[in-house]
Amino acid sequence: MNQENTPYPYEPEFSFSKLLNDRIGDIKYILQFKKSLAIVLISGALLGALTAWLWTPTYTARLTFVVDDAKSSGAAGGLSALAGQFGFNLDGLGGASGVLAGDNVQELIKSQKLIKKTLLTPYDNTQTLADKYAAVYKLNKKWLKYSPDGKITRFPMDDKHNTRLQDSLLHEMTTLILSGEFGIAKTDKKLGFFEVNTTMKDEKLAQLFCTRMIKQSTDFFITTKTKRLRSNVERLQHRADSIGQILNRKTYSLSAANQNLLDLNPAYTNVNANVEVKERDKIVLTTIFSETVKNLEASKTMLAQETPTVQIVDEPEFPLKKNKLKYSIAILAGLILSGLAFSFYALITRKKAA
Repeated sequence: MNQENTPYPYEPEFSFSKLLNDRIGDIKYILQFKKSLAIVLISGALLGALTAWLWTPTYTARLTFVVDDAKSSGAAGGLSALAGQFGFNLDGLGGASGVLAGDNVQELIKSQKLIKKTLLTPYDNTQTLADKYAAVYKLNKKWLKYSPDGKITRFPMDDKHNTRLQDSLLHEMTTLILSGEFGIAKTDKKLGFFEVNTTMKDEKLAQLFCTRMIKQSTDFFITTKTKRLRSNVERLQHRADSIGQILNRKTYSLSAANQNLLDLNPAYTNVNANVEVKERDKIVLTTIFSETVKNLEASKTMLAQETPTVQIVDEPEFPLKKNKLKYSIAILAGLILSGLAFSFYALITRKKAA
């Protein structure tokens, strides 16, 4: 049986010169509509200028701080700094794996819990940061339809129990803040400096949120870092106070027994035994009290050594950096986008007509 030859469609050979000539031809075709192109470009430039004029400016608050942790210093800290020069991270050596060791600080400060606590701090005498944020970003009007009483949702400063609607609104605020308005970065891997940037539409809101986030994080860090040692100090302090009170009562009791011993007949031996027992109890209590106070002072010294220091280097000061869309960039973008849109439209209509 003879097989018929199946014809294949003709495929022109690929050529860079032909491709270049086609694009040049497209450009020449577009330039035929000079008046229309000029009108489109002018319209794009005007739209770009209008966009820059209507663009809402933002303000950036910048804060730099350094963490001084005595436990992570020393030989291991030096080794970590040396390894950082070659791109290695050895922050986990030498016990430096705590709450704010290494890169943990970046995750801690971006915690949703700390952000919500910061938003519930006062903006002024009448409203919280959350109230101001919701007003600036018009979230209060957006969520007005969910309000059961038809009023704007507010966040009282002293309210510890939020409603479901308040929690939902706080969650949306936190999501917006973490989506690009708040960030932390380590300026140098070899150093312990961190830079926090907050960009918001209200200048005072950005400044307050930036500084109070660091305050919330610092308090949380120090409390967590020293919780065990602080609990031990409080326990020893309570024990020393209790033993001190008992020792004082024993001292007065022994003094009274000695006074009674002088007034009684020496033939009564029970009185002598009572004095000896009280004196022995006092000696034992004195020894226990001395050891407890010694352990208490040692624990206080250890607590002082283990308490880290978070030192603010640069604080955000007014006026903050103002971020506004420049007219030159907006007009240039308008020209490019409008020119591209007109070019695509002209080429597509030519192909359909052909």
